[in-house]
Amino acid sequence: MACRISELVLDCRDPEALARFWCEVLDFVVLDREGDGSIEIGPRDGFGGPQPTIILSPTVEPERAKPRLHIDVNATDRDQDAELDRLLRLGARPADVGQTGEESWHVLADPEGNEFCLLKARLAPL
Repeated sequence: MACRISELVLDCRDPEALARFWCEVLDFVVLDREGDGSIEIGPRDGFGGPQPTIILSPTVEPERAKPRLHIDVNATDRDQDAELDRLLRLGARPADVGQTGEESWHVLADPEGNEFCLLKARLAPL
Protein backbone atom coordinates (compact mmCIF):
# COMPACT_ATOMS: atom_id res chain seq x y z
CA MET A 1 0.00 0.00 0.00
CA ALA A 2 1.25 3.50 -0.71
CA CYS A 3 -1.11 6.53 -0.70
CA ARG A 4 -4.81 7.15 -0.66
CA ILE A 5 -6.84 10.26 -1.28
CA SER A 6 -7.72 11.95 2.01
CA GLU A 7 -8.98 15.40 1.01
CA LEU A 8 -10.13 17.17 -2.12
CA VAL A 9 -9.61 20.93 -2.19
CA LEU A 10 -11.85 23.11 -4.33
CA ASP A 11 -11.18 26.82 -4.83
CA CYS A 12 -14.47 28.69 -4.93
CA ARG A 13 -16.00 32.09 -4.55
CA ASP A 14 -18.70 31.14 -2.01
CA PRO A 15 -17.62 28.31 0.33
CA GLU A 16 -20.81 28.50 2.42
CA ALA A 17 -23.07 27.98 -0.60
CA LEU A 18 -20.95 25.14 -1.96
CA ALA A 19 -20.78 23.52 1.48
CA ARG A 20 -24.58 23.49 1.69
CA PHE A 21 -24.80 22.05 -1.83
CA TRP A 22 -22.20 19.27 -1.42
CA CYS A 23 -23.41 18.36 2.07
CA GLU A 24 -26.82 17.74 0.59
CA VAL A 25 -25.51 15.89 -2.47
CA LEU A 26 -23.17 13.61 -0.48
CA ASP A 27 -24.93 13.50 2.91
CA PHE A 28 -21.82 15.15 4.36
CA VAL A 29 -21.65 17.52 7.31
CA VAL A 30 -19.50 20.56 8.03
CA LEU A 31 -16.45 19.27 9.92
CA ASP A 32 -14.44 22.46 10.33
CA ARG A 33 -14.32 26.15 9.51
CA GLU A 34 -10.99 27.95 9.25
CA GLY A 35 -10.27 31.62 9.89
CA ASP A 36 -9.50 32.18 6.19
CA GLY A 37 -13.08 31.21 5.27
CA SER A 38 -12.29 27.63 4.24
CA ILE A 39 -14.85 24.99 5.12
CA GLU A 40 -14.15 21.27 5.42
CA ILE A 41 -17.05 18.92 4.78
CA GLY A 42 -17.12 15.16 4.95
CA PRO A 43 -18.81 12.02 6.19
CA ARG A 44 -20.44 12.10 9.60
CA ASP A 45 -17.63 9.97 11.05
CA GLY A 46 -15.12 12.65 10.05
CA PHE A 47 -11.68 12.83 8.51
CA GLY A 48 -9.65 9.70 7.81
CA GLY A 49 -12.50 7.33 6.96
CA PRO A 50 -12.91 5.56 3.63
CA GLN A 51 -14.22 8.70 1.92
CA PRO A 52 -12.14 11.84 1.36
CA THR A 53 -13.28 15.11 2.85
CA ILE A 54 -13.69 18.22 0.71
CA ILE A 55 -12.16 21.55 1.63
CA LEU A 56 -13.89 24.52 0.03
CA SER A 57 -11.28 27.25 -0.12
CA PRO A 58 -12.25 30.85 -0.85
CA THR A 59 -10.62 32.63 -3.75
CA VAL A 60 -11.18 35.97 -5.40
CA GLU A 61 -8.85 35.22 -8.29
CA PRO A 62 -10.44 34.96 -11.70
CA GLU A 63 -10.64 31.50 -13.22
CA ARG A 64 -7.48 30.49 -15.00
CA ALA A 65 -6.49 27.57 -17.15
CA LYS A 66 -5.28 25.87 -13.97
CA PRO A 67 -7.78 23.31 -12.63
CA ARG A 68 -9.71 24.47 -9.56
CA LEU A 69 -9.37 21.08 -7.88
CA HIS A 70 -6.26 19.39 -6.50
CA ILE A 71 -5.77 16.17 -4.59
CA ASP A 72 -4.19 15.76 -1.15
CA VAL A 73 -2.71 12.37 -0.35
CA ASN A 74 -1.42 10.76 2.83
CA ALA A 75 1.05 7.89 3.13
CA THR A 76 -0.41 4.70 4.54
CA ASP A 77 2.66 2.55 5.21
CA ARG A 78 5.64 4.90 5.65
CA ASP A 79 6.46 8.34 6.98
CA GLN A 80 6.08 11.50 4.92
CA ASP A 81 9.78 11.76 3.98
CA ALA A 82 9.93 8.20 2.68
CA GLU A 83 6.72 8.72 0.73
CA LEU A 84 8.03 11.97 -0.73
CA ASP A 85 11.11 10.12 -1.98
CA ARG A 86 8.94 7.42 -3.54
CA LEU A 87 6.67 9.95 -5.28
CA LEU A 88 9.66 11.84 -6.69
CA ARG A 89 11.08 8.57 -8.04
CA LEU A 90 7.74 7.90 -9.72
CA GLY A 91 7.97 11.22 -11.62
CA ALA A 92 6.42 13.80 -9.29
CA ARG A 93 8.31 17.06 -8.94
CA PRO A 94 8.21 19.87 -6.38
CA ALA A 95 5.80 22.69 -7.24
CA ASP A 96 5.93 26.26 -6.01
CA VAL A 97 2.53 27.73 -5.27
CA GLY A 98 3.80 30.41 -2.93
CA GLN A 99 4.31 28.27 0.16
CA THR A 100 6.52 29.67 2.92
CA GLY A 101 8.52 26.55 3.71
CA GLU A 102 6.87 26.32 7.14
CA GLU A 103 4.02 24.10 5.93
CA SER A 104 3.69 20.54 7.19
CA TRP A 105 2.89 19.33 3.66
CA HIS A 106 4.75 19.13 0.35
CA VAL A 107 3.32 20.62 -2.84
CA LEU A 108 4.10 18.46 -5.86
CA ALA A 109 3.12 18.22 -9.51
CA ASP A 110 2.41 15.03 -11.39
CA PRO A 111 4.14 14.35 -14.71
CA GLU A 112 1.57 16.52 -16.53
CA GLY A 113 1.88 19.41 -14.08
CA ASN A 114 -1.28 18.83 -12.02
CA GLU A 115 -0.59 19.99 -8.48
CA PHE A 116 -1.24 17.84 -5.43
CA CYS A 117 -0.10 17.82 -1.81
CA LEU A 118 1.51 15.12 0.31
CA LEU A 119 0.25 15.64 3.85
CA LYS A 120 2.15 14.69 7.02
CA ALA A 121 -0.31 12.39 8.79
CA ARG A 122 -0.20 8.69 7.98
CA LEU A 123 -3.62 7.08 7.38
CA ALA A 124 -4.61 3.45 7.64
CA PRO A 125 -5.11 1.76 4.28
CA LEU A 126 -8.68 1.06 3.20
